[in-house]
Amino acid sequence: MAEYPADLEFDVALKDGGTARLRPIRPDDSEALDAMFTRLSAEAVYHRFFRAKTRLTPAELEYFTHVDYADRMAFVMQHKDEIIGVGRYDRSAGEDDDVAEVAFAVDDSHQGRGIGTQLLQHLTYFARGQGIVGFTAWVLPDNYPMMRVFRNSGYTLRRHVSEGVYLVEFPTQETPESREAEGDREKRAIATSLLPIFYPRSVAVIGASRNPASIGGRLFHNLLEESFAGAVFPVNPSAPAVNGVRAYPSVLDIPDPVDLAFIVVPKQHVMAAVHQCAEKGVRGLVVITAGFSEVGGDGDAMEAELLAAVRNADMRMVGPNCMGVLNTDPSVKLNGTFAPLYPPAGNVAMSSQSGALGIAILDYASDLNIGISTFVSVGNKSDVSGNDLLLYWEDDPATDVILLYLESFGNPRRFSRLARRIGRKKPIVAVKSGRTAAGTRAASSHTGALASADVAVDALFRQAGVIRTHDLDELFDITALLANQPVPDGRRVAVLTNAGGPGILLADALESTGLRLPVFSEDLQKKLAGHLSAEAAVRNPVDMVASAGPDEYRACLADLLDSDEIDAVIVVYIPAAPTGTPETAGAIRDASLNNQGRKTLLSVFMRSEGPPDELHSDQYRVPVYRFPESAARALARAATYGEWLKRPTGSVREFAGLEVDRARSTIEAFLSRTGPEGGWLEPDDVAEVLSGFGLQLPRSKVASTADEAVSIAETFGGPVVLKVVSDSALHKSDVGGIALNLNTEEEVREGFDRVTAVVADADGALVQEFVGGGHEVIVGMTEDPSFGPLVVFGLGGIFVELIGDASFRIHPITDLDAHDMIREVKAAKLLDGYRGQPPGDVPALEEAILRVSALIDAVPEIVEMDLNPVKVLEPGSGVRAVDARIKVRTVSTAYIPGRVDIPASEAFRK
Repeated sequence: MAEYPADLEFDVALKDGGTARLRPIRPDDSEALDAMFTRLSAEAVYHRFFRAKTRLTPAELEYFTHVDYADRMAFVMQHKDEIIGVGRYDRSAGEDDDVAEVAFAVDDSHQGRGIGTQLLQHLTYFARGQGIVGFTAWVLPDNYPMMRVFRNSGYTLRRHVSEGVYLVEFPTQETPESREAEGDREKRAIATSLLPIFYPRSVAVIGASRNPASIGGRLFHNLLEESFAGAVFPVNPSAPAVNGVRAYPSVLDIPDPVDLAFIVVPKQHVMAAVHQCAEKGVRGLVVITAGFSEVGGDGDAMEAELLAAVRNADMRMVGPNCMGVLNTDPSVKLNGTFAPLYPPAGNVAMSSQSGALGIAILDYASDLNIGISTFVSVGNKSDVSGNDLLLYWEDDPATDVILLYLESFGNPRRFSRLARRIGRKKPIVAVKSGRTAAGTRAASSHTGALASADVAVDALFRQAGVIRTHDLDELFDITALLANQPVPDGRRVAVLTNAGGPGILLADALESTGLRLPVFSEDLQKKLAGHLSAEAAVRNPVDMVASAGPDEYRACLADLLDSDEIDAVIVVYIPAAPTGTPETAGAIRDASLNNQGRKTLLSVFMRSEGPPDELHSDQYRVPVYRFPESAARALARAATYGEWLKRPTGSVREFAGLEVDRARSTIEAFLSRTGPEGGWLEPDDVAEVLSGFGLQLPRSKVASTADEAVSIAETFGGPVVLKVVSDSALHKSDVGGIALNLNTEEEVREGFDRVTAVVADADGALVQEFVGGGHEVIVGMTEDPSFGPLVVFGLGGIFVELIGDASFRIHPITDLDAHDMIREVKAAKLLDGYRGQPPGDVPALEEAILRVSALIDAVPEIVEMDLNPVKVLEPGSGVRAVDARIKVRTVSTAYIPGRVDIPASEAFRK
């Protein structure tokens, strides 16, 4: 009997906001499947079996529940203990064995929830991994729901009519249309599920307290203090009223419906409260209580039980171990936190993984007058995750900027997909803590030694267009800009100041961050000089000198903001007299209003009192910084984001003629010899795998004696390289296990003796054609347990770890990624022909990186790979990997943590 693939169990979001469990069918599902059949209407049975049918026979139940999880596969949708939907495929026999027939059935009481769509989506993903390229389905003409599922899938359908029945055919290959359809369904489902949390009509506080210093007391007080638009019900079995509001012994005693419940009770009472909320029909929970997975031990099991109860009741949950949620929308005014303050309303949404830090963040935002639309302290993010919040905020009209404080990732692949799409609508700014804690893990390859968790985070953010900041100061500096000003159209900056020293500091900071201060044209200089005294400098920076007042600021700003010579203006003001600050701030405000968002405008007020009141209101805000360097860093980050917005998205290149079966069969044969733990492929196996993907190594062969080495070298007919073959010599050059450019028989014999003598376990030597010249680079990958395959490129060959000049991307790699990886490294100019040296074949190098990505995608058994060194020859001559190592291990299914991302599914999220 085939082994049950337990790693294919998913929690999926349904389009009505509910959730269900999707998993492969099991042999013990006969009773549940039969029960579902008895609940089907006569019409539903007829649509599935094309005839009237009152029961499933024992033979049919046996056939339907016993599959091989390859050629015959079935997924079921489960809610609580009931099967409410089933989708299956059966591979065709004979010449069409790459096509499968699909069939579906959904419980009548659950139709219209998107269950059929989810079953089709997951069957399609799974079938691709089994080599199935197309699906067929027989559909009765009046089975409109099933036809709608197929039509809305995004796949290209073909329909034929045969004897009054439609034969529907479509490929399983993912298309842009199918990806868009899946993403749109996911967004709608997640956003719908979160509405009861952000826009509840009524709220219960379970654990509301009369003690104003307690968390339950502060949270309940905050809900009343900010005048929540709905009804608020305190739940406290020991008090008749809380803050003058009638209290109830339990949520079940509340006479009205409850949309959202805050749970602030000791952890031993949380499960009872959750079960009561489920019975009451509550749709959203915010569990403030701590003591779950964050403390380990029994806390992990308690949180798993908590999540199961939430999912079974079709509820969504923030937390546990969180600070709460708030929504400043005037139509709801929900302050469901125990923070001591309420931020100003605005267009910035934020998620924080730290509750205590969340309080400080809200305080800081209030001081800087950064307006908040919604704030969520996700805590342990057992259910509602940062990815869910991104989907909610994507189309939220109140949100223009998204802030994230992250301590860990759930599903990085999903985050990357969402951030790439959402970041083109709204900037995403993130602080990721733990930059140095992970360090560099012990690894057996150059690639593994170069990679770290923080390197993976940087690669993820770079590919997704996320603006990463190093600390909270920088987070709010860039947020103040993006929330209140347009993204700069370029890197040309004008500086307007009333003091020369700060202007010089700002100019230095701008240049150091990659921004430019162009010298103004004579016409613009003449206009500016007409407003200023003779002592003023107008080339850029514009130093108006200390005597400049509001009128000079207003006039010069008008000219600069109207000029097409710049993309942004930074105004610097130092109070040179006891008065004049409000008037100058008013002049900057007026210029900003007249600018109407055409140019990016920042201000620096170098004083201890903080931002002038004149520069912010509900209608406008000009970002204010205390020091020039802060403004420069914020503007540089915004300019980089603006460039990312203009860039094409890139595409994953598909190569014709790849011999996938050749590579897979080589690896499968190796694993059959070594067992599931695998190991490093033998040199001949490495050559087989790489050549199947168009990555050619020089001719090579293993010699066990010096005589054999001489014979092989004579066959090659040119200079050769000898490399020791040994399990202990992982890095051959480190132990002297390589002899280069050997031409004569004597040199080959001497080289063989030398390289095999450096280790005690030598199995001979690899004789390989010598490739001279070229630039030495490394192309490699390592499997990160959270992020999936991490691809590296660097210059330096065997010295790459010493030099540390490398760039990283998370698989899959687009053509644009490959282009950028090469040009990001500091030594990239060597490939262009630096100081008279010959240039390298860069297009061939880009193709090699993309072929490595294609190999990673097609052969998930690969966990580590080094092509090092790769010789980049002169233009038109290509590249040659002169040494390569590949480590493999057995994988159970096509779904691998870090590589799978199915929209609306929570597989491997935590």
